[in-house]
Amino acid sequence: MLLARGLMRKALYDQTLSRLARAPANGTAQLQLLGDEFGLSGAAAQALGADGAAGRLPRVAWRLQREAARKISVALTAAQPTQSPTSYLNLARGMAWFTAVQDASVAGDLRVSQFGDALRQLTEGDVAALGASLTALRQGNRQFLDALATPPSGAAVTAPAAGTVAARPDTAPEGASSTPAPVAVAPVRPAPATSAPSRPVTATGEVYAALGRALSAAGHGDPVQARGQLGQATTALAAAPASLRGAQGYDTLVFDLGAAQARTALRPADVQALIATLTGLEQRAAGQPVSALDGVSAGVARGFGGWLRVLVFALLALLAFVPLYLLNLAFGGRNTFWRAIAAGLALLLLPAFLEGLFGLLGALGDLTGLGALAAASNLTLTQNAYGLPLWALTVAAAIALSTFGFRGLCQQFGLLGRRSAPAPEAAAAQSLDWDEDL
Repeated sequence: MLLARGLMRKALYDQTLSRLARAPANGTAQLQLLGDEFGLSGAAAQALGADGAAGRLPRVAWRLQREAARKISVALTAAQPTQSPTSYLNLARGMAWFTAVQDASVAGDLRVSQFGDALRQLTEGDVAALGASLTALRQGNRQFLDALATPPSGAAVTAPAAGTVAARPDTAPEGASSTPAPVAVAPVRPAPATSAPSRPVTATGEVYAALGRALSAAGHGDPVQARGQLGQATTALAAAPASLRGAQGYDTLVFDLGAAQARTALRPADVQALIATLTGLEQRAAGQPVSALDGVSAGVARGFGGWLRVLVFALLALLAFVPLYLLNLAFGGRNTFWRAIAAGLALLLLPAFLEGLFGLLGALGDLTGLGALAAASNLTLTQNAYGLPLWALTVAAAIALSTFGFRGLCQQFGLLGRRSAPAPEAAAAQSLDWDEDL
């Protein structure tokens, strides 16, 4: 299905560019459909439509090829040299996207046959050869992306003819194409030169924007949306400057992004670690010192997340009842001071209990696709900024109750102030609390 869609996408690609070459104004609707098929939206889709309407076919092809190369990079990053359905699906997805743009002049040595060889090796279980093929495919696609980092130098070649005919409808085509052409080229050609230096900044900004949206989605318990934004961040990262992609830690960041997309029960701390890793990568590429704490955070997020975090806190939530039960068993529940101490201990353990219970419910909701259940993680105190003041209130209440309880016990034992004779009913209750099991 993916390969068939790739062939249909190529047919639409070739047909649209051919129609735009003949009559740019008549290919607007078809170009919009092609942009939707390639996943272009917002400003990117508007820029594609503007280039098509102006007859700038090299820029139209460049925008589509660049988007396809990004999607190929995402697919190849997710594909692993293991015989698994996931690897086969990602290889087929990468092959389908390259099929649409295989005729690009800047594709270099990348060929459809290389994807076919990798799929054959995957099917036969030749893992060693598959690893070599994946490495070659990734290198070839990286060169493809590098070649697409800036707009084509001849992007405005077709624009003068279209612009001249539109400006001089009553002039013969021969006269229109002979002298006005150089005049039309002059104001158009500087545009790529001014936009080219800003591409690397825009590409990195797109990564930060996607990670910011992923953080917002994870912050309100929407892991599906968060993973989608992480996918966009991976796509944008593939078009980052060569200096960034060549810096130490780039491959680790790409791996972490792929792992986060596949992680169940994605939490804001996981995305925050990715943002910190990207910042450290930028600093390393610029020769600046990198924060060691960011590296530690990334390592913790890499190792202590997903189901491991969920199960650890679920176990802690269960164990939280043990000291409360033993406290009640040892001292009973009729003494006011012991009840206050037990309540203070319960409040101190409340964050772990909430994290264990609602973290587990959120993970189950993410696993089953139930959005309402996945949002249960919002009830934990570690999900977002609102949890910190609530945690502070519970700790303050725990301190007050514990202080009241221990102070009362100290007074009963004569350790604070004068020991007053308790009422007969209180004395009987205390005697039962301490001596009923003896």
